[in-house]
Amino acid sequence: MDIVKILEERVKVHADKPAVVFKEQPISFRQLRDTVFSLAGSLKNLGVQKGDKVAIYLPNWPEYIYSYLAVWCLGLTAVPLDFMLTEDELISCISHSEARLLIAKTKATISLDAIKEKCRSLKDIIICHERKEPFLFFEELLAGGGNKTPEIKVEDKDYAIIFYTSGTTGKPKGVLINYLQLGAPPKSMNFFVDLNEKDVTLCALPFSHLGGLIYIQNCISFGLTVILMERFIPLEFLRNIAHYKVSCFWIVPSMYYALLQLKEFETFDLSTLRWMVTFGASNSPEALRRFHQYCPKAQLLNGWGLTETNAPTTVLPMGSDNIESVGRPAPWIEVKIFSEENKELPSGSVGEVAVRSWVVTDGYYKDPGLTAESMRNGWFHSGDLGRIDKEGNLYIVGRKKEMIKVGGEIVFEPEIEAVIQRHPDIAENAVIGLPDKLRGEVPKAFIVLKEGKNLDEEDLRYFLRQQLAHFKIPHHFEFTDSLPKNRVGKIDKELLRKKQGTPT
Repeated sequence: MDIVKILEERVKVHADKPAVVFKEQPISFRQLRDTVFSLAGSLKNLGVQKGDKVAIYLPNWPEYIYSYLAVWCLGLTAVPLDFMLTEDELISCISHSEARLLIAKTKATISLDAIKEKCRSLKDIIICHERKEPFLFFEELLAGGGNKTPEIKVEDKDYAIIFYTSGTTGKPKGVLINYLQLGAPPKSMNFFVDLNEKDVTLCALPFSHLGGLIYIQNCISFGLTVILMERFIPLEFLRNIAHYKVSCFWIVPSMYYALLQLKEFETFDLSTLRWMVTFGASNSPEALRRFHQYCPKAQLLNGWGLTETNAPTTVLPMGSDNIESVGRPAPWIEVKIFSEENKELPSGSVGEVAVRSWVVTDGYYKDPGLTAESMRNGWFHSGDLGRIDKEGNLYIVGRKKEMIKVGGEIVFEPEIEAVIQRHPDIAENAVIGLPDKLRGEVPKAFIVLKEGKNLDEEDLRYFLRQQLAHFKIPHHFEFTDSLPKNRVGKIDKELLRKKQGTPT
C-alpha cells in the first residue's frame, strides 16, 4: 500500500472534501495530505530510518491518523498502543518492539520520564497538545516539516505495523502486518460491500485496534468521510448518525446492546443507513435484528476475522438474511475447518477455523515459537471454533477456551449466551465455565438487566429450560450492574475468569 501515492491521488479528486470530521471541525483531504507530509518531514529530520518503529499512544484524535500515515510515508513501522494501557504495559510493549519514537498524550497515571528511562530504544518522545520539557512538541513538528512529498521506496514485505493484541500484561504478543497486507482490509471491504466516495462512516472504535484502523484505510482508499468520535458514547453515536446522515459503520455487539438500551433510541432518524456490520462475537443476531427494525432499508451484515488475518476475512453476502452466519471469504482467502489432529473436517463438522492467504500475518514479532504454533502447513489456526455448511457459509461457535465440558458433554458458551440474550428483560450477559468436582465443569452466567427490570434466578431458569438441554443451563447465576469490557468494547471474559479463580 503506497500511502504517498494514495494521498496524492485522493487530493486530485477530492481536495476540498472532508476526509475527517472531529468535534464538528472538518479536515479536508488536502489538509490531511499536507499535514501528513509535514509531519513525515519532521520525523525524517529526527533521524529515523526506514524500518524503525514509532509507537503511538493517543486517544482517537486526528493526530492518530496523521501519525499513522506519516509513519507509512517514510516506510517506518507503526506500533499502535491502546490508550487504556498502564505504564508497565506501555514499557513492556515499547521495549519489546524496540520503538525509537513515541507519540503520546500525557496522562496523570503515566510517567513519560520513567518510560524514557526504562525503554532504552527510545530516542525521543513527542507530546500532543502540551509543551513538556524535555520532550518534543507535536504541533511544532506539524508546522516545521515543510510540504515536500516524501520519497521513500517501500517494499511489500516491509513491516507497516506491529499490533499488540493480548500480551500486554505478560509476554507481549506483537502481530506483524506488512505493507502489502496494509491494503487487505479495503480490498476486502470493496469486495464485500459497495463503499464509495458518497459514503459517510462513523468511527467509535479505537485506532489502536484493527477495527478502528480500517476506517482510516477506507477513508483514503475510497474518498469517503469519517465522522470521528474520541470514544463510544451511545447517545452521541445516534446523534451523529442522524446529524451527519451516516450511511454505514461497523461496531462490536456490545455497542449494539448499549444503543438498544437507550430510552431515546426509537426517536432517532436512522433512515440514511445503507448497511452495518458487526464483528467480534457470535451471539449477536437478536440484537442486530432488533436494531434493524428501526432502519429496515439498511443491509444487515455479520462478519468475522482476526488481527492476524487482516479482517474482514468473511462477511455475509449483501442480500442474505442468514444473520447467524458470518458469511464467506473473499476469493483470495481460503477458510477450512480442522480437527485437533490437524485433519480437514467435512461440512457441518465443528473444529478449529484456519485461514490461508497472502493477507495472513507473517507471524509474531520476536516469537518464533508462537508463530510455529499458530502457522501449521501454511494455515493460520485461529483458535476459533466453527463449522462450514454445504453452501460454504461459516458459523462461529466460540473460542477454544469458550468450550465447556459438562460431564462429558460439549457446551459452547456463546450458544448459551445467545439464548439468554433472547429474554426481554436482559441487557447483556456473559457465560464462563467453572470447575466442578462432579461434572468436571459447569456454566456460570453473569447477567445485566435492562433498566427498571426485575428477574429472579428461578424465572430465568424456567425460560432457559424451554430452549436449552438441561446440561447447558448455567449452574450459577450472578446478577450485576455491568460487565467488564476491553478497549474495543468486547466483554472481557479473561477478567471474569480471573475473578472466579479459574485459569485464563
